[in-house]
Amino acid sequence: MPRHDPLPYAAPTDRARFVRAFRIVAGFALAVAATAAWLVWQESGQLRIHMLLATFLGVFLTVLLAGGLMLLIFASNNSGHDEAAATFSPEDE
Repeated sequence: MPRHDPLPYAAPTDRARFVRAFRIVAGFALAVAATAAWLVWQESGQLRIHMLLATFLGVFLTVLLAGGLMLLIFASNNSGHDEAAATFSPEDE
């Protein structure tokens, strides 16, 4: 029975780079969410805390998800997983 080639291994430096970049994205998401909540509070005058919290969490999680998915695309490309998938052919099985 043929054996599949192992997936490319992500080096510890790649993981460290991903974690560092994710922290930057999280900080950016926090800043954008705080700015959005502040702008909503400034424009509407009197708001309940629930509206500000919903605005903050919605913007924060949306930006964090978008940034995290983008980082995963770059991490996949840098680790060689994309190249391994691109060169796969069913005849190799």
